[in-house]
Amino acid sequence: MRHRMVRESGGRPQEWRGTPEAGRHATDARERADRLAQVEEFTRRTLAAADFPVYGVAAGLDRAGDALAAFETNGGKLDWVEVQSGDWSSTAGPYVTVRTYRPGAELCVVLPELEDVVEDERDRVYDHLGIDEGDGPGRVRALREWITVDGEPCAVEVHEDRPVLWPGTPEDGEPGPVWAGRLRVDGLTVTVCGRGVAPGGLELGRIGDVERYLHGRSELLHELSSRHAERVPVEERELPPVHGLEAHRALIGQTIAESAAIEAQVRAGRPPRLPRGLRGEACAVRWESAVRQQMRLASETREEALAAVTSMVNHLERLARQTHWVIGTPEGAAAVEEVVRYTVFASEVASLSAQRAWEQLWRDRSGGGPDGWEAQGLAEQLWLSAWEQWRTRAG
Repeated sequence: MRHRMVRESGGRPQEWRGTPEAGRHATDARERADRLAQVEEFTRRTLAAADFPVYGVAAGLDRAGDALAAFETNGGKLDWVEVQSGDWSSTAGPYVTVRTYRPGAELCVVLPELEDVVEDERDRVYDHLGIDEGDGPGRVRALREWITVDGEPCAVEVHEDRPVLWPGTPEDGEPGPVWAGRLRVDGLTVTVCGRGVAPGGLELGRIGDVERYLHGRSELLHELSSRHAERVPVEERELPPVHGLEAHRALIGQTIAESAAIEAQVRAGRPPRLPRGLRGEACAVRWESAVRQQMRLASETREEALAAVTSMVNHLERLARQTHWVIGTPEGAAAVEEVVRYTVFASEVASLSAQRAWEQLWRDRSGGGPDGWEAQGLAEQLWLSAWEQWRTRAG
């Protein structure tokens, strides 16, 4: 089980609100403090049971940002521990994470590629700071560097990636490179990731006292939790007006783009990672806009509208996965219009038999648990056949 620092964008994306009522704010603050104290004590007990040394930054940058970043357990036993040092709130850094794996962990734990370690760091910047440094590689270099560990230089292969400029970055303010490297130290595997500091400028060492890192984690969790609590759920916001079916179309476009991106990553042998531009704030707004428009146009309650939009999204996402023609073709665009119009108006669309087959499939699958699709093989074939008949008639 992985225990990672709470990301600010966890749950529904939210926005800043005005000062809340003093009484409620005080109660919420006490509850957050109690929860964080429980988390700190649980983490302290877990790390106390570690049977391997944990490494962190010993010199090379400001230690004021020392904190436990994450750890993972398997059957109650620690697989790895990650600590962070430096300025987490700046894209310029300096900021470094150090992850120490228990001896032999690589035999049962999949070590992430260094490119994915860099992407994890970019995810952190996106989640905590709202800055998207771009999806995919920028200008990549493979380097051979040296990192000092307990006073001794250790060779390390480094994957360095200079991100593309994000919108709004000053022309003279290009973000610095993010790099990741992996080395072996006394039989342990250690992965290091940094921004704003060169590998050769760091010295790693064993952490003797974890209290500094536990307190740092609690302070950081408190800050992120406070920010999260002072934001308004997207359901309570005033959103830009939408017209006609454009909110439904925008949500479908996002869904199909998500499916295509994940499929491309799987084909390339990479762990699925939803592009940052397709999650977070913009995603929540698209969903909420579509639900509100569904309520207006279909005269449905919020619960009914949410169920209808959810079914619509899954319909086209599943269709895109199971066929080759939904993405980037005229007939795919026509299918989107058919599904949207049926969802909103229950129209007598040309693909009515496919729409009704999906309704039955979705009802059966929703009650079938994680293996629902596999249990509905015949129903799914009937649904796909109905779409093929529509394509034949439409062609």
